Amino acid sequence: MIAFNKYYNHFNLFSSILVIASLILLTFKGLNFGIDFKGGTLIELRSSDSKINVSSLRDKFSQMNLGDVSVKKFGNDTDFLIKFENKDNKKNVIEEIKANLENSYGNNFNFRRVENVGPKVSEELLKSGVIAISLSLAAMLFYIWIRFEWQFSLGAILALFHDVIVTLGVFSLFSFEINLSIIAAVLTIVGYSMNDTVVIFDRVRENLRKYSDIKIF
Repeated sequence: MIAFNKYYNHFNLFSSILVIASLILLTFKGLNFGIDFKGGTLIELRSSDSKINVSSLRDKFSQMNLGDVSVKKFGNDTDFLIKFENKDNKKNVIEEIKANLENSYGNNFNFRRVENVGPKVSEELLKSGVIAISLSLAAMLFYIWIRFEWQFSLGAILALFHDVIVTLGVFSLFSFEINLSIIAAVLTIVGYSMNDTVVIFDRVRENLRKYSDIKIF
């Protein structure tokens, strides 16, 4: 049996260092927002040549001076999802891309979908993501406050902010792209963290009933 309480101060110090480091990274380095939040163009391609892969497409798009480019597989091995910033706001960028791809790979691509995400839409998506996380935190903390005591709600606040801030700090450190999928992942982390918190608080409440002379704080 491991006596975790013996290392209480060590874990608190380690968590505090992680939170402070994450806040510093978020303040001075910031997050690497993807096309969803910065605006840009999304293209869904289907290739008739199975030899064409993500790596070769990424290299080709990087040579076109389109800004930040993201190339991923989408569905089948011959389907690709490309997102790029289009930082120079080129008007005929799709035609230019088609010409470059045809020169390099021949007529092997079918442009199945082309979508443009403007800066205003991106700003609204970012705002909606922040609101979604904030409302979920507020609702969960209100639930903890109703079900348990206010002291437990304070502990839940610290635990949730710890998990979210450290996660965002890791994304900032490694410059991982922040998109709508990451917002969903952060909300998932919040859900799992809250579930663990409720389980632990239930056990603490049982022990408090069993040992009524123990003070919470």
